[in-house]
Amino acid sequence: MGLLRGAWLVARKDLRIELRTKEITTTTTFFAAIVVILASLAFYLDRRLAAQVAPGVLWVAIAFAGLVAVSRSWAREREHDAMRGLLLSPLPRASIFFGKTLGNLLFLTVVELALVPLVGIFFHLDLALLPPVALLLALGTFGFVSAGTLFGALSVRGRARDLMLSIVVFPLITPALLGGVVATRELLGGAPLAQVMDWIRLLAAFDLVFLGAGYLLFELLVSE
Repeated sequence: MGLLRGAWLVARKDLRIELRTKEITTTTTFFAAIVVILASLAFYLDRRLAAQVAPGVLWVAIAFAGLVAVSRSWAREREHDAMRGLLLSPLPRASIFFGKTLGNLLFLTVVELALVPLVGIFFHLDLALLPPVALLLALGTFGFVSAGTLFGALSVRGRARDLMLSIVVFPLITPALLGGVVATRELLGGAPLAQVMDWIRLLAAFDLVFLGAGYLLFELLVSE
């Protein structure tokens, strides 16, 4: 079976389950919304300060929501030993990684579609400035999901599953989070997109590194 076809089959399986249960998107959207609301109550003093705080709140909410989404996605594979069935199937091992990454990326994108306008409303941002942020969010989300999906596979058999995932993933995604926060702050401050191209290149490089790492290392991480 081909790599891409196998990845699509895995992603389609996850999407069908999510369309039926709506478990991941509902819980992660609610969790992210709570983070934004609490942060707005704690940090909103005036419009100037809000514009400086909003990028950090946005990316922190996405990071924590993404961790919940990835963790729950792999938890489904633990149930009834479904992961063993995937590994025994004729799917290439890398297809499992790419399929889970695609599914998690779609789940988190749905969350962000609700989260970004919510941040704009609670922090009184100019909503016309938010579309340029979409490119940063796409790159940052892809890198985070790639890293989280790769090392989330370790949580299928680990004992301290969620703790281990947090300990491994958050240090790895720190460069992407820092780049995303700084670039978002510049864009919301009115800077042109060309002014943050260095950060965009950093995020793109981060994405390629973890996409390649998933292709090369996933089979090793899930082997007995």
